[in-house]
Amino acid sequence: MTCAEAILDFYFSLPEPHDPPGGVEAIFPYRDPETRRVMEAFYTKYYSDTRPRTLLFGINPGRFGAGQTGVGFTDPVLMEKVCHIPNALPKTNELSAQFICEVMASYGGPEAFYGDFLFTTVLPFGLLKNGKNYNYYDDTTTLEYFEPLIVESIRKQMAYPNVNRRIASVGKGKNVVYLEKLNKRLGFFEAIEAMPHPRWVMQYRRKDKMREVENYITVLRRLKGNGN
Repeated sequence: MTCAEAILDFYFSLPEPHDPPGGVEAIFPYRDPETRRVMEAFYTKYYSDTRPRTLLFGINPGRFGAGQTGVGFTDPVLMEKVCHIPNALPKTNELSAQFICEVMASYGGPEAFYGDFLFTTVLPFGLLKNGKNYNYYDDTTTLEYFEPLIVESIRKQMAYPNVNRRIASVGKGKNVVYLEKLNKRLGFFEAIEAMPHPRWVMQYRRKDKMREVENYITVLRRLKGNGN
């Protein structure tokens, strides 16, 4: 099985959540025919092999980015402009995806980047509350409700072909704290690096954006150097 086949099987086999507690709604793009077509085109293009890769764990997909495309830290506009995959999705923009595009360019372009890394998320679908993006860790009830799925999702993804057991958290706050706590209990990873979340960079460190890109590259090179 290639990495692309394993990834698509994972996402297309996910159970759709129904009626999460506390007024939380799920963004579940994987039933949409156009999103599925874009995902198939993307993963077939960049992951049709079994080369070693490192997983980069974000939080959960946002409504303007992966909540549309089904691919972490992309949006419909950049999916066309950068990955050259035309799509009929609503042409929304996501700040996080814009930053990651600059990281990829500094790393050598999409082919080089996706050849070594795979973006994923701790919770594999997005959440909304009161019409705004919501995080899996934002309240205890939501986290406890989704934790069995989170655990099973990580277990399946760490079984992808030739995956590196050193991973990175895309987010230095609650996301990495949760991953470290989970890892102490279940031992999924050999080590966890952490990088600032792209949204945080674009909102609060835009003037130092290129320095943050360089910091990302440093962590990515270290992960690549310690990969299998």
